[in-house]
Amino acid sequence: MVIPSAGNAAGAAAAYAARAGLAAHVFMPRDVPEPFLRECRAFGAKVTLVEGLITDCGRQARALAEKHGWLDLSTLREPYRIEGKKTMGYELAEGFSWELPDVIIYPTGGGTGLIGMWKAFSELEELGWIGPRRPRMVAVQAEGCAPIVRAFHAGEEFASPWENAATVAAGLRVPQAIGDFLILRALRESGGTAVAVSERELVEGARELAFLEGIYACPEGGATLAALKRLLFQGWVSRKERVVLFNTGSGLKYPGT
Repeated sequence: MVIPSAGNAAGAAAAYAARAGLAAHVFMPRDVPEPFLRECRAFGAKVTLVEGLITDCGRQARALAEKHGWLDLSTLREPYRIEGKKTMGYELAEGFSWELPDVIIYPTGGGTGLIGMWKAFSELEELGWIGPRRPRMVAVQAEGCAPIVRAFHAGEEFASPWENAATVAAGLRVPQAIGDFLILRALRESGGTAVAVSERELVEGARELAFLEGIYACPEGGATLAALKRLLFQGWVSRKERVVLFNTGSGLKYPGT
């Protein structure tokens, strides 16, 4: 199998490939933090570093998948990742005794987690386990790479590519998400919104989660706390509402921050 990734997806794919005895080929941006590379190589994956962003990695990965007949695990080019990520929605519903929270704030790069949860909620209603009420979904991005935020507030159906994408949060440095229209649809159908936060805000958010909650979050997770503070200040979120923030990785993988 082959996968382009900014970090966590590559590590997960490499781990499962090792367990299944499959060859894993990983394409990552050259400037990805070192712990992501070490993790993939420890699992036996062949890692190729690419000059550029995850979109550049994707082009090389797809070309080799077609040439060699490899399974392409790029975001939304196979069914398995979104089916796996939708279980976050199941677990959330179970954890809230089958009554969903008011707001979900999710760090959004490729956006499969947000798309997967939205799919899960529809399935849960079809099963009769929850009613029609849905959380307001919030996509959070970094100011240095915010194509979904820009498209949402412009009322667009698709997000145009973000030029010169730059952020310390590797998982948010996705200049063009293939599932952009699905992300935007979920935000609008839920009555949600999209927020871009600064580098300082997302790093301080991660630090605050560690200091106050004992959660050593990645910068992507820190971005959700920064977004919550912004939305509380604006009055978009009430202090009486139940809000869930998603952290998508460990701060240990970001020694540079």
